[in-house]
Amino acid sequence: MSRICELTGKGRQVGHNVSHANNKTKRVFLPNLQNVTLMSEGLDRSFKFRVSTHGLRSVEHNGGLDNWLLKTADTKLSTRALKVKRELAKATAAAITA
Repeated sequence: MSRICELTGKGRQVGHNVSHANNKTKRVFLPNLQNVTLMSEGLDRSFKFRVSTHGLRSVEHNGGLDNWLLKTADTKLSTRALKVKRELAKATAAAITA
């Protein structure tokens, strides 16, 4: 499994451990990823994602998974999230025309 948030695209960062003597050694900062199940109200079903806690707070702030997917650029989303976004767009278009 990759260490990348499926909704925000947040991934690992590289930096240094700095000792008291100012010696620098490489280290990796990993995002706090959680396995969560998010409910889509437009599709009336749930989806499992691997999301960072920052991404989860952003989804809650934007009013749920549906609003988050519609507002977020496709480049940030994973392939699974893009698939859900396309399904959601089809469902909303069908609801508007009906």
